[in-house]
Formats: sequence, structure tokens, C-alpha cells
Amino acid sequence: MQRASSAFAKRLLLGSDPVRRAIYLVGLMPAVSTFYLGLTDQLGADPQNVLERTLGLWALRFLILTLAITPLRRLGGPSLIRYRRTLGLLAFYYALMHLSVYLVLDKDFELAAIWADIVKRPYITVGMLAFTILVPLAVTSNNASIRRLGGAAWARLHKLVYVAIAAAALHFIMLVKVWAVEPLIYAAIVATLLGYRLGAYLMKPQKRRPATRTSPARTVN
Repeated sequence: MQRASSAFAKRLLLGSDPVRRAIYLVGLMPAVSTFYLGLTDQLGADPQNVLERTLGLWALRFLILTLAITPLRRLGGPSLIRYRRTLGLLAFYYALMHLSVYLVLDKDFELAAIWADIVKRPYITVGMLAFTILVPLAVTSNNASIRRLGGAAWARLHKLVYVAIAAAALHFIMLVKVWAVEPLIYAAIVATLLGYRLGAYLMKPQKRRPATRTSPARTVN
């Protein structure tokens, strides 16, 4: 029974495809490394802040990789569509770790203080918005959800990733509070990817409704 439960948990978290498992394992290495540095007191004078920001930055990076797959394929690069959900889930895992560090280490899970931050600090508001959008996307990132929702509805839901990545980039800029180069670079990459998607949508020929045939009116003799 324990073996079956362990196998199910592994499939749920890492998937059954060995390539996907490799992506998960490699993708989670920065988190393992950062937590190790924190536990061994190697993150500098403000380890909590470094841990929180590093995890959030990796969430943004994986969101960027997720959105870059389609333009890369259309520009002649390799087709990695089948691994897009894997990268999206990695983005969610890092966002969840980023949020957990904030909730547990920064706020000691004091709900009143957390709510005050959400209301009074715009960068927290925007960050919470990004995470809230990612939750249903992560929950439905499986074949069972595609079958249950239907392909068209599932695709419409997952277009919310555009809002999530824009909010994440804005959260990063607002968090730094100065016009530093790094958040602006990430914001420019996000803007380019979103601009590409918008341009592709506008250039896509719109489907026209087929004209309905009307039967000629009968004349009464």
C-alpha cells in the first residue's frame, strides 16, 4: 500500500515520462541549492530576503521559458510543446516556495499582517494576483482536466498565463523599488513575448461564419 501511494505521488509530482522527470529534477536543483546555502548560513547578511527573491526569480524564469516555447518553434527552433506544461508547473512550484517563505519566515503566518501587506503594499497585491492566477492553471495542467473541461475551454483558461507573467514581471520591478537593470531586462523579455503573441493573434485570419442558405419564398398562384 505504501509503495503504491509513493508511486502515485511520484507520478503526480514528476510525471511518468523520463524526459519530464529529468526536467523536473534539473529544474528543482536551484531550489535545493538555495535552501542548502540557507541552512548552512551562506546566503549573506539577509538570508531570508535572498531566499525569497531567488525563488521568485526562478518562478519568473520558468514562466518566461514556458511562453518562449511557441515562438521558438515558429522561428525554426525545436518543438518542445510537449514539455510546456512541465515548465509551467515548475514555475508554479517556485512561486509556491517563494510565497511560502514570505508567509512562514517573514510573517510567521500572521493572517492580519499578511492581509495588511496585501491591502497596503501594491507589489504584494500584484504578486498575490500572479500567484492566484497560477493556482487554477497548475491544478488543471493534466490530461484529465483537458478531457473534463474540453480542449477549447482548457485553452481559454490557460491564456490567463499571459496576465500572470505580466503581473510577475511588474511585481519584480515594484519589489526592487529602483530602476535597476535586471528587473527591466526581465520586463523587456516578457513584453517581447507578449507582443509576439499579440502580433500573431492580430495577423491570424479570422474565421468567417458560413453563409446560411435561404430557400426562395414560395409564390401563391
